[in-house]
Amino acid sequence: MPDHPAHRSIPSDLGILDFLPVLEAFDEGILITDTSGRILFYNETQAGIDDLRPGNVIGKRVADIYRLDWHDSMIFRCIHANAPVIGRLFFYRTCKGKLANTIHSVFPLQRNGTLVGAICFVKNYNLLEKVMSGFSTLAPNTPPELTNGTRYQFTDIVGVDKSFLHALSMARLAAESTSPVMLFGETGSGKEMFAQSIHNYSPRRDNPFVGINCAAIPETLLEGVLFGTVKGAFTGAVDKMGLFEQANGGTLFLDEINSMPIALQSKLLRVLQEKKIRRVGASVEVPVALKIISSVNLPAHKAIREGQLRMDLFYRLAVVFISIPSLRDQPEGMETLVRHFIYKNNLALGKRVQGVSEPVMQFFRSYHWPGNVRELEHLIEGAMNTMGPDTILRISHLPPHLLLDQIRDEDPPLHVLPARHAGKEAVEATDIPNVEMARSGTGVRDLRQQRQEKERKMIDEALTAAGGNVSEAARMLHVSRQLIHYKMRNYGLVRQQYRGDVKKGRIG
Repeated sequence: MPDHPAHRSIPSDLGILDFLPVLEAFDEGILITDTSGRILFYNETQAGIDDLRPGNVIGKRVADIYRLDWHDSMIFRCIHANAPVIGRLFFYRTCKGKLANTIHSVFPLQRNGTLVGAICFVKNYNLLEKVMSGFSTLAPNTPPELTNGTRYQFTDIVGVDKSFLHALSMARLAAESTSPVMLFGETGSGKEMFAQSIHNYSPRRDNPFVGINCAAIPETLLEGVLFGTVKGAFTGAVDKMGLFEQANGGTLFLDEINSMPIALQSKLLRVLQEKKIRRVGASVEVPVALKIISSVNLPAHKAIREGQLRMDLFYRLAVVFISIPSLRDQPEGMETLVRHFIYKNNLALGKRVQGVSEPVMQFFRSYHWPGNVRELEHLIEGAMNTMGPDTILRISHLPPHLLLDQIRDEDPPLHVLPARHAGKEAVEATDIPNVEMARSGTGVRDLRQQRQEKERKMIDEALTAAGGNVSEAARMLHVSRQLIHYKMRNYGLVRQQYRGDVKKGRIG
């Protein structure tokens, strides 16, 4: 084993000397410390993340290298609790001022049952430093970060919900083949991020990625944009390469393809069959070889039934069909996304927001999110722009128009996300929404009571018709399953009482 300064710092009783060459070659940053926080091992990848030299780090304490204290450091948290810290979004500054945007996983190291240190794995996601637009599409004037015309990779996608991770896993597998991929997701759910990530995970990653929103181009221009034109084809026409030729060898992303005119869809079908395109006004065909990723923003069978999408084109484009769940269908992912966007905007806006209050989190979980993740991102960004020096995002910081159906009789305790220095004043502060001043009026209370009675009756009827099946009741009411659960708890409705309705013959 080569004589490396990091190797000479590892005590033999730590039991990992034989693995150091492997750890040194890891594509993730790795630090190993003793229980006092003294750095014993520091690989080259971590040195690249921090922009520091290993020789200047080994032997020093974490607090000497990073602008962190005991409460901030993920390593100290792991040592203090003697428990792993896994997949934690984290940003920090080094002693030299370098800002790093990372995902930390830290595990305690034990020898004969005794805690002897910690090993920290660091992924450089670089999410916050880029100040990305999150799950939205590229802004027109935003230069691409990568030379192939993309900004996003799978490592840029944040989500922990099982259904979301399943879609992510399918996308990774689909990237390895040349077969067409169709994405289904509502507006703002992250279709372009998925499309770019598939391209950047594929063998075509070094070739161009070209994307177009079919709904944004007038029908009269779309054919020329896709296939190109030749001079004289029509008044003002010039020799111009279309998107198919521009993406040749790479990937073409046709967003919201159900908005493409049916006549043009038939021409696209021919391109898929012949693997050749003909510019508008041209007499010769040009061969193209590329991967096509398309998307629809409503269920494919509905688009076909309503005449927005040709069935034969759907079968050709949806060789791999990936459904990206809407935000309201990701009950397990809300807190992770909220934490991510708070961290991101803390950096962009120079804030130190620690989390959100419990009423805000309840609102986020019950709101129907028509704009999905993009709406959540912009909502948090807007609130953080106007919340002043506060460190907890509260109901009063949210736009009033979102709160019309969220008038509550009381505010539950705070729900603070894991953050930096949750001070006493932040924990004890009350969360008073703007609509509180209207509570003294009987009109508002009567209106709220009537709305709640009507809402309770609708949920009761849906659960009765569904025999207590919450998912089916949610589909009947066109809301999320978690919202039904939330409302059932509020109104004292128990699922078991409805299961007997079917047996008793109450359902016709």
